[in-house]
Amino acid sequence: MFLLSVWRLTRTAPRALTFEQPLRDPIHPSYLQKQEERGELLQPLIFVLLVFCSVLLYFKVSLMDPGFVKSEEEVKAGKSEEQSMVIPQVPSNIKMRRCGYCMVKQPMRAKHCQLCQHCVRRYDHHCPWIENCVGEKNHPLFIVYLSVQLVVLLWGGHVAWSGLYFEQSWGWLQHNILLLMSFLVIVIFTIVVLLLLISHLYLISCNTTTWEFMSHHRISYLRHSELENPFDQGVILNLWRFFCSCHLTAWETIYFHRNNEPV
Repeated sequence: MFLLSVWRLTRTAPRALTFEQPLRDPIHPSYLQKQEERGELLQPLIFVLLVFCSVLLYFKVSLMDPGFVKSEEEVKAGKSEEQSMVIPQVPSNIKMRRCGYCMVKQPMRAKHCQLCQHCVRRYDHHCPWIENCVGEKNHPLFIVYLSVQLVVLLWGGHVAWSGLYFEQSWGWLQHNILLLMSFLVIVIFTIVVLLLLISHLYLISCNTTTWEFMSHHRISYLRHSELENPFDQGVILNLWRFFCSCHLTAWETIYFHRNNEPV
C-alpha cells in the first residue's frame, strides 16, 4: 500500500510540483510513465500486481496462525483425523515441560510470547511490523513476503530514480523534493528488508531461529546439548525441511537422535 503510493508519487510529483510554472520547468516522467504513455502496459501492470501481491501476503502472514500450541483440552475437543496427521506425536518416553504462563505442554523449540499470550511452535520472533509472531506455520510465508517486498522496493527505487533529473539550483530542489524524499524512504526500507531477508536465510540454512541464536546461553536444550546446534542436518536438508515440508516437525526426535544425553 505504501509502495503503491510511492509509485503514484513518482509518476505525479514532477507534474504537481511544476503546476505553477508550466512553461519554465519541463516534466521528466519515469520510465514506467513513458511506457504507459506509449501504450506499453506490461511492466506497469506487473509492478502493480507485485504491489498487490505484497499487500495480500502482508495480511496473510499477519492474520494466520503462526503455530500456537493448543492445550490438551483444546486438542481433545477439536481433534480430527486431519489434525492428528498434521500435529506430530512426541514419543511417550519424552517428558514435555509446561509453560509457566499458559500451562500448556511445550514442544521443543516452542516459546511463550508475552504479546500474543500464546506458546508458539518453533518460535522465531514477534514481528511488530505484522503484529504477529513468526513461528513454524507462517515462517516460510514470511520469507516469501520479504522476498516479494524486496523486489517491489528495488523496482520502486528504480522507477523513482528514473523520474529524477539533476540540476544545481534551488528551484530544482523545490520542484523535486517530494520525489527525492520518496526515493530516500525506498532506499531505507530496501536496506532494512534486504538485511532482514539475508539474516533469516542464513539462520534457516543452519536450522536455527532468531530466538535460539540470540538466547543460546539461556535455552536449556541448547545448553545441555553435546552439539552446538543439535537441529542442523546440513544446508540442503535444512532448506528442504523448512520450505517443502507439509507437516509440523517433532523436534524432540531429531534432538535425541543426535544427542546421547537427556535435556
